[in-house]
Amino acid sequence: MKQLVRGQGFGAIIGVVVMLSAFTVVDFSGWWTAQTISNVVQFTAILGFVAMGQALVIMAKEIDLSVGSVYGLTGVAFITLEPTLGVTGSLIVALGIAAFVGFLQAIAVVKGQLPSMIVTLGGLFTARGIIYVWTGGSVHNFSAAARSHPITRFLGGELFGIEAAIFWLIVAAAILNLLLWTTPFGNRLLATGGSKESAESRGVRTDRIKIAAFMLCSLLAGFAGILTLCDRPQTHVTLGELMELEAISAAVIGGCLLTGGRGSLIGAILGALIVVSFRYELIALGAPSSWFITFVGIVLIVAVIFNQKLARWLGHSV
Repeated sequence: MKQLVRGQGFGAIIGVVVMLSAFTVVDFSGWWTAQTISNVVQFTAILGFVAMGQALVIMAKEIDLSVGSVYGLTGVAFITLEPTLGVTGSLIVALGIAAFVGFLQAIAVVKGQLPSMIVTLGGLFTARGIIYVWTGGSVHNFSAAARSHPITRFLGGELFGIEAAIFWLIVAAAILNLLLWTTPFGNRLLATGGSKESAESRGVRTDRIKIAAFMLCSLLAGFAGILTLCDRPQTHVTLGELMELEAISAAVIGGCLLTGGRGSLIGAILGALIVVSFRYELIALGAPSSWFITFVGIVLIVAVIFNQKLARWLGHSV
């Protein structure tokens, strides 16, 4: 039995099965429609990017509360710089901004010996403030030329018969899983999160590993923001608000231990599916939007407890 549940996304698989079973039994007419399923899959792909980045940071025994603001800031940079730099130039600069934010926060954490929760909370407010100043609180849109640009169409719309965001999520998940499970970086990341002192005694440069994790996290959040705007080319000051809580919940539901050293990228994507599905189910029920925040909080607590008990049962330290 332990061999069956040893996979770190086991909890997320259970969650998806239970969720789909419940929705099938209840069968709300607003849920089982082609439009709803399409929206759920599309937004799962977007949140999946952010959740995978969050999972990498959590595996390193840190946390990033700024991902929602980085998602929004990157999108704002992409769409507002386009008239000056063009689509290609604004794309490169926007992703550069995302990576730079991750780098700065990582330096503050590893060199300044500051708690990542405090550093990234500051990053959340700083990036969100920049969004308000940059946009002046107004809505920005792509020009007609930008909407028809090959890059915009390549990152938005459809590729090979599926939504572009889903295609890119599959590509990113494949690459990151190879990185995590077949390369020295993956071993060092998990070792750093499991026991920093033990990893350093074996020659692992834990500072560099954490910097890489934070930068990857910010890049994934930023890329998700760009994918969103390529599909729906309109930005606003609230873009990405509360996404950090959804990403953390998805990662934890997917099997990431907040104590570090364990996690699953596929599990994080399944966790994103659960979070997004419940959002749309509440919409189908006509429930107030505030109920979704309540749901995220409850599920996060339950997932943490479940993961800790599962880890203890499997004989892992937590």
